[in-house]
Amino acid sequence: MSTAFVKMHGCGNDFVILDERAGSRALSPEQAAFLANRHTGIGCDQVIAIQPCSTADAFMRIWNPDGSEAGACGNATRCVADILMREAGREAVTIRTVSGDLHAIRGADGLITVDMGPPRLDWADVPLAEPMDTLRLGLPGEPAAASMGNPHATFFVPDLDAVPIGRLGPEMEHHPIFPQRANIGFAHIINPETIRLKVWERGAGLTLACGSGACATLVNAHRRGLAQRRAQVIVDGGTLTIAWRDDGHVLMTGPAVTAFHGEIALPKVPLAKVPLAKVPAA
Repeated sequence: MSTAFVKMHGCGNDFVILDERAGSRALSPEQAAFLANRHTGIGCDQVIAIQPCSTADAFMRIWNPDGSEAGACGNATRCVADILMREAGREAVTIRTVSGDLHAIRGADGLITVDMGPPRLDWADVPLAEPMDTLRLGLPGEPAAASMGNPHATFFVPDLDAVPIGRLGPEMEHHPIFPQRANIGFAHIINPETIRLKVWERGAGLTLACGSGACATLVNAHRRGLAQRRAQVIVDGGTLTIAWRDDGHVLMTGPAVTAFHGEIALPKVPLAKVPLAKVPAA
């Protein structure tokens, strides 16, 4: 039996999106990993399941390529918002995630803005393994840490090309200071309104873009006095506009692009049971 999907991306951060609102059974971690595999499946940075939700337009569940779940994904949120807006003929939707509700609107230019909510800056909210100042962690390079629904650490570097991300990314992702692992960003401040960014994503590796990582980077850069509250964050797949409003909320604006639609037969493995009642309240 085949399962329908749509392949989308936001600045090159690509997703396989399945619609489970019609009552289809939930993906298992093994099936998500199969879909994300670029050699034997479809291939993507994350697998997204759109599920029914009584208090928002839909619930979005996010699977990493290793079968683990993510709490937030800004680029995927724009893609799901694009689907829901086109479907309903509206320019604004609300999407629930395990990290809370995300509100999205489409601008006159076709770009989608997502309110990613306020960053969480206390060590326990990132989370870190022990109390410390999240502005400068006691690690080589003194990264800053923040949560945008998932944990992020940002290293500010003078030359991105000189950083051995393939070695440092996984090393820092699994550092004991991050009990839930972390997304590791490497940022070069071009000027106070322009940042160049690469992110080693938790459970996914180096991607062409990371929306929540761009948000965390702008927040951490402003906290360090390196950037304004609004900046263009240049990633390998394009550019995102990030703004940290005075009310504390972080807004992310960027494209949502459909690559293709298709169907695929999922392997028969034990299926995950994810009752809606277990989805935490926003």
